[in-house]
Amino acid sequence: MTKELTFLCISTYFKGNEFLRACKQAGNRVFLLTNKKLEHRPWAREAVDEFFYVEEKPDGSIDIQEIILGLGYAMRSRKIDRIVALDDFDVEKAAHLREHFRIPGMGQTTGRLFRDKLAMRMKAEEAGINVPLFSSLFNDNDVFEFTQKVQFPCVVKPRSEASATGIRKVHNSEQLWEVVHYLGERRPEYLVEQFRPGDVYHVDSLTVGGQPIFTRCSRYLSTPMEVAHGGGVFRSMTVEVGSEEDLALKEMNEQVLKAFGMKFSASHTEFIRDHATGKFIFLETASRVGGAHLAEMVEAATGINLWREWANIETAMARNLEYTLPEVQNMYAGILISLTRQRYTDPMIFDDTEVCWRMDEEFHVGVIVKSESQERVKELLDKYAQVVFDGYHASAPVPDKPTN
Repeated sequence: MTKELTFLCISTYFKGNEFLRACKQAGNRVFLLTNKKLEHRPWAREAVDEFFYVEEKPDGSIDIQEIILGLGYAMRSRKIDRIVALDDFDVEKAAHLREHFRIPGMGQTTGRLFRDKLAMRMKAEEAGINVPLFSSLFNDNDVFEFTQKVQFPCVVKPRSEASATGIRKVHNSEQLWEVVHYLGERRPEYLVEQFRPGDVYHVDSLTVGGQPIFTRCSRYLSTPMEVAHGGGVFRSMTVEVGSEEDLALKEMNEQVLKAFGMKFSASHTEFIRDHATGKFIFLETASRVGGAHLAEMVEAATGINLWREWANIETAMARNLEYTLPEVQNMYAGILISLTRQRYTDPMIFDDTEVCWRMDEEFHVGVIVKSESQERVKELLDKYAQVVFDGYHASAPVPDKPTN
């Protein structure tokens, strides 16, 4: 009889229900550590054996020592075999807890590579992977030398925020120094890098034994940064399977994951194809499933549910079992999501037969389409973007901090 294992899943943002369900279906005991203010969200409660809650401090942060003390008390009567972070903001928490309680899995040094953008840049550059020109903000002379060799514009980025939150674009050295001085004591938490205009891609993978066993490449038609800072409709679609860009992205993604020490997990990695040179440049990676319902888009194109298979991989690795990937389909899919002026939107504004998912959320509208034809997917995304712009679209200022 297979021994029951206990998984502590950490998700201080509301996401990961499909992982929780799959983890439970695999015969595990499942604990969920989440933010107290998310207590009444529609979690997959049927899949969770026990909830643990942590309170935010007034500045929105969470005290890791408080988690350690609480978990230490809980572990007096409960054994925890594995810890899994379901969101970017929990990767470092999970790594810290694994090291403190000596639980197998990704430790703090490796975990930081999938969370800290400065660590990502330095490790990728060390491995010979193409990255934008960048600099930390620790030292004034280093920043000055960066301004002497970079071609503006540049972007100042938080090292550990997700999506486009907190990014500032600067067009000359004077503006850069203004931002550096504005950041004050917080400047070590940021980096600066050259802004390289180009098409942005995301590569969603599952890795086992240090080798990506499933990869799907997609291109943003409207990037998260463009949408967050300029308003607009978020769109992404599958790139042509087997094309030059598909093969190049898969090769570069594998280089990144190998260099960063990925052993097994889901991952979401972003690259830009520089308009000036045509070369791919590494932007960032994360050891989790992509947000913004990209997992649903990947599933529409391939039949692979990234959340579910990630849970199955974690279970197989914990039990020293072989993992088998389900059969992969080769369809094309695309997603569109927008804020709306209306609280609720009639989902049937998307009425073509290729529609396979519609978003059901207040002040949002969204759709996923799939087809055997990539051209048909692009045609539908263009059509629906116009529909949304004409009658529904709204935009909001980008927040300084992500919101639940």
